[in-house]
Amino acid sequence: MNFLNSEAASLPQGDVRLLETVTAQRLLTTPLVARLAYHGNDGTPRVIPVNFLWTGDELVIGAFAGTYKVRDLRARPDVAICIDTTDRPPQVLMLRGKVSLAEAQGVLPEYATMQRQVMGDEAGTAYLAAIDKPGLRMVRIGLHPTWVGVLDFQERFAGRTPEPVLAAFGAGR
Repeated sequence: MNFLNSEAASLPQGDVRLLETVTAQRLLTTPLVARLAYHGNDGTPRVIPVNFLWTGDELVIGAFAGTYKVRDLRARPDVAICIDTTDRPPQVLMLRGKVSLAEAQGVLPEYATMQRQVMGDEAGTAYLAAIDKPGLRMVRIGLHPTWVGVLDFQERFAGRTPEPVLAAFGAGR
């Protein structure tokens, strides 16, 4: 069930029911790049772009086994993810929680789906055929968000954009 704008506006940032908003569903199902924030092996923060697939209750990222990202996430599974647009004003979905990691032989089904969505069927299939070699190990990184934030001044917070910002957006069109 998607929340109406008036209902969504009353939900506080952090409420996982924000996943049901029109804005969150749009951002989760449009082929955008997400930004994954985590802590590296040395304890310093990292932010990397990742392709993702929303399953309806879990955000899935595919990674190749043996990478620094996988090593670091095993040690420190707390993450933040941001999915946003470059529209004016932007729409932003922020997720937080602990990821689970599961290693698998071959190309992950979710990884194949997301590559075809981003690259198109023909290019995605060619890419997958090129990487699907004997011995390929991938890691399924899954996030069931425990904190959700939505920044949307077009729908959720309509009317809260300051007038000078609206005027500047109008002038740029």
